[in-house]
Amino acid sequence: MANRLAHETSPYLLQHADNPVDWWPWSPEAFEEARRRDVPVLLSVGYSSCHWCHVMAHESFEDELTAAYMNEHFVNIKVDREERPDVDSVYMEAVQAATGQGGWPMSVFMTADGEPFYFGTYFPPEPRHGMASFTQVLEGVRAAWTGRRGEVAEVARKITRDLADRELGSGAGSGLPTAESQAGALLQLTRDYDPASGWFGGGDTKFPAGMVVEFLLRHHARTGSDGAREMAEGACEAMARCSLFDQVGGGFHRYVLRPRPGAELVPHFEKMLYDNALLCRAYAHLWRSTGSDLARRVALATADFMVRELRTDQGGFASALDADSADPVTGEHVEGAYYSWTPAQLAEVLGEEDGALAAAVFGVTEEGTFEHGASVLQFPQGGPDVDAERLTGIKERLLAARSVRPAPGRDDKIVAAWNGLAVAALAECGAYFERPDLIERATEAADLLVRVHMDGKARLARTSRDGEVGSNAGVLEDYGDVAEGFLTLAAVTGEGVWLEFAGFLVDLVLAGFTAEDGSLYDTAHDAEPLIRRPQDPTDTAAPSGWTAAAGALLSYAAHTGSEPHRTAAERALGVVHALGPRAPRFIGHGLAVAEALVDGPREVAVVGHPQDAARAALHRTALLGTAPGAVVATGLPLQADGSGGEFPLLAERTLVHDRPTAYVCRHFVCARPTTEPVELAEQLGTIRP
Repeated sequence: MANRLAHETSPYLLQHADNPVDWWPWSPEAFEEARRRDVPVLLSVGYSSCHWCHVMAHESFEDELTAAYMNEHFVNIKVDREERPDVDSVYMEAVQAATGQGGWPMSVFMTADGEPFYFGTYFPPEPRHGMASFTQVLEGVRAAWTGRRGEVAEVARKITRDLADRELGSGAGSGLPTAESQAGALLQLTRDYDPASGWFGGGDTKFPAGMVVEFLLRHHARTGSDGAREMAEGACEAMARCSLFDQVGGGFHRYVLRPRPGAELVPHFEKMLYDNALLCRAYAHLWRSTGSDLARRVALATADFMVRELRTDQGGFASALDADSADPVTGEHVEGAYYSWTPAQLAEVLGEEDGALAAAVFGVTEEGTFEHGASVLQFPQGGPDVDAERLTGIKERLLAARSVRPAPGRDDKIVAAWNGLAVAALAECGAYFERPDLIERATEAADLLVRVHMDGKARLARTSRDGEVGSNAGVLEDYGDVAEGFLTLAAVTGEGVWLEFAGFLVDLVLAGFTAEDGSLYDTAHDAEPLIRRPQDPTDTAAPSGWTAAAGALLSYAAHTGSEPHRTAAERALGVVHALGPRAPRFIGHGLAVAEALVDGPREVAVVGHPQDAARAALHRTALLGTAPGAVVATGLPLQADGSGGEFPLLAERTLVHDRPTAYVCRHFVCARPTTEPVELAEQLGTIRP
């Protein structure tokens, strides 16, 4: 018999709809039920592609005896962290403060007022490795609730007070980001970087560094720093050659880890839309800066992966692919079954000769680099030379063979923020690599966001599924990332309507998310109140809402000349000046936005007839310019009577000698108008102090 989650739209919640646990969705009714029964709330937070969420569900939530105990002594709430990042953020902060670590599944015990008093992540079904079993935890919490209620209440009140005291300021007192503070961030990154491996930070778990790469590329473009460029190239080389990157199908896994000293890095196999959108754009920008063939191939392979495997029937992009899939032989769901190979499997698909070559090229060994004698494909340097056409054919045959394996499950909900990131990445890849099909896919996703997630309302919805909008309001990252996607699409297509939609969103940021001191909250002023209003400028796996919104505000101000938007961006970026030199890996997106602020950003207007090849050449040159955060508008000249082009930057821009013309301005000072792509490229090149 299904529980209350059967009426939800989240694929993650629906995965638990048949559990014997009497799950509630997050709702006032659930907390009222806990108050009526005088029992604690157990909040369980996860997401559909989370491996250990599936493990705990199978071990505990599908067990009849465990479920019966949970139902008798708790009100049990299940939350999809991707639908409710605000709930996840608030309670994850408490988990990390209490335990020193976090992760999913997240388990939080709280009062009927939402005040937490005991935390954890994954709990095994039996005591293991010094961890209490889940049943022991449940029994211990119940004993404390019934026998030491006063102590529990005091702990809950103290934790809630401590969370409330963590309110952040904008950092405005530290001043705006400057060339000096940006250089300080670069110096700290240099200390964190291992040139031998290409990875940042120590430890055996390595996460993608797309946002840091963006900062490094922008810093190199502004200053000419060879060190910044070399770190960006090294990091991208490391990510692209190891098993983090799917060498056959394109796209990136969530992270890689070294299971034991001396072992090869192996991935955690889930594939997330946000990782792939960010890395697709980072590699495209690396190609734009260096002409790297590796960067071009990875950017396009990642774009094609997103379109092939994540695009939905409605034109948006699904959230994730699971880490697990059914083993083709045993049928058991295991991590990596879809992606791993043995030498025998390669030979079966490719024949003996090409199979042996593929094993040598991709590091597939008889012993295996993963589990059960299988290997995850890599593309290490120093491998055998192979003709590019032959290698492409090998990859295509392996992809075709892999496609008949049981595929990982797909979380097909559309998250606004991550689709905004995908719109920006696909639009730029389409423009850079002359792939109009990618621009079309970006436009279709943007159309979905307007039609379904905005739908004429004075807000942005967080999610949709099958074309139906979800009930959860968008958070700050949704507004910032979707606005960024619209602004990028405006630059690529020359359609001013996308600038208008971006303006609608950034105006809502000013009205609904901004504090008096200029700091930004993750939720709107009228959002559901939680025990703390979430607010965090640091990046997680995706850009923080704070710095994503700051970037959109800054770009919109450059397009329109709006002083309120520029001022709001500057006030929000004070936190980058404060945190950047101390913790650059955790505010990489903010540092990238700060590079645009320090540089201007530059405003580029390209005027001319849409069908004129000379205008197209200038427009392409403008899009390929590396000046940090430069905004680009193209179209007919905008006349004083309002006729002509669709962008404010085109106002009274005239043709020179009746030829398409480009104008580059910065800090209210404009360079000489030019009709020559070479001269325009020089105007958008490196500034040397």
